[in-house]
Amino acid sequence: MTSKFDHTVYTLRRARLASQLGAQGVAIIPTAPEQQRNRDSNFLYRHDSYFYYLTGFTEPNATLIIFADGRTVLFCQPKDVEREIWDGYRLGPESAVQVLGVTNAYSNVLIDTEMPKFLENIPTLWYPFSIHKGLSVQIDNWLTVVQSKVRSGVSAPHRLNDVCSLIDEMRLIKDSHEIELMRTAGRISANAHIRAMQFCSTNIRNKNQIFEYHLDAELLYEFRRCGSEFPAYSSIVASGSNACVLHYRADKASINDGELVLIDAGCEYSSYAGDITRTFPANGRFSRAQRALYDVVLESQYAAVSSTRSGALFTDPHNAALRVLCKGLLDLGILKADKCGSVDDVIANKDYFPFYMHRTSHWLGMDVHDCGAYSEPNSLAQNSAPSPRVLRTGMVLTIEPGLYIRPSADVPVEYHNMGIRIEDDALVGDSACELLTRDVPVDPIEIENLMN
Repeated sequence: MTSKFDHTVYTLRRARLASQLGAQGVAIIPTAPEQQRNRDSNFLYRHDSYFYYLTGFTEPNATLIIFADGRTVLFCQPKDVEREIWDGYRLGPESAVQVLGVTNAYSNVLIDTEMPKFLENIPTLWYPFSIHKGLSVQIDNWLTVVQSKVRSGVSAPHRLNDVCSLIDEMRLIKDSHEIELMRTAGRISANAHIRAMQFCSTNIRNKNQIFEYHLDAELLYEFRRCGSEFPAYSSIVASGSNACVLHYRADKASINDGELVLIDAGCEYSSYAGDITRTFPANGRFSRAQRALYDVVLESQYAAVSSTRSGALFTDPHNAALRVLCKGLLDLGILKADKCGSVDDVIANKDYFPFYMHRTSHWLGMDVHDCGAYSEPNSLAQNSAPSPRVLRTGMVLTIEPGLYIRPSADVPVEYHNMGIRIEDDALVGDSACELLTRDVPVDPIEIENLMN
């Protein structure tokens, strides 16, 4: 990070949060700690999303303080020539004020002596609940120091609130800066899927033995080649029956001619996630049964996409997809009409559940399952269910219906061991949604053309 870093967007976010803290409120937001992998090696570091959202700062061992009057203080690692030789450049508190736009900055070695001073005569303290192990104990220690001064007229915070409840609402609506980053994450992720699909069909046609981890390697290569820092989550590369395991990960199973392959993978670009699922024939050609089941899932995704717009409910895309999936299950004889009844009956009795057991959407942003409530704030009245969230322009959610057909005596054998999911990332607009990840096709003919 250098003086060329533009802190404007983060400064505005801090000011917006400050305005919500109440009279003389203070918020404490730490970044994520480093995590030991083994002996003297750490896992690759990834900062805390809440902290990054407010600072753009990626170093570990840092804590941000925001005051209701707009002042901000950062505790960060001090400059240390010896440690920088081993671990890399540190910004240091001396440069943090200018580079990050905070009001003041201190070395993090001073946090236990300086933090209690910032909490004196503060009525309300905001911090993230249940996210950072040990943070509540650390805050208790700081408050104990403040409370020890009560006889001298100093008061300690008497209200503790979860700052995530405020930041979640901010993060739920993406600004233009975030949207451009998510478009890039979607584009890189799509290119990686295309690379893996073409690698798969080429090798199957050439009768080369390939395994799930080969496709995972193609994904990772394209992510990094295009500037992504990490995968946004552990990639799923599932061949054949493995696709019926929802959280299966790329492993050592072989990919065989005639099978379907399900890839659920996305990159993280500048801290924002892409999230795409495509299901395709390993050899580049759908069989009749594969195409029939795939068309049902694709039609359900089209229905969900058409239901995604500002003013719709978060549950509308799921309900639209579900009706199509249930009709398809009946049409293909996977569910029997003489036993299950109509589409409405199938939905009411959840007869679809063995084949479709997850929801159609989740929020997407800095985290692949991003923060934000799925019901309207303050909608929970006594003795009533919460109201589903109303979609607003700038929200981003996935649309990912699927069908997973495990072997069963009641299911036509040609559909056994098929798992199909189609997932794209949707930016909610005023009258429709923009799909950020359609650089990789979903149409089965386009998929076959791409792979051949």
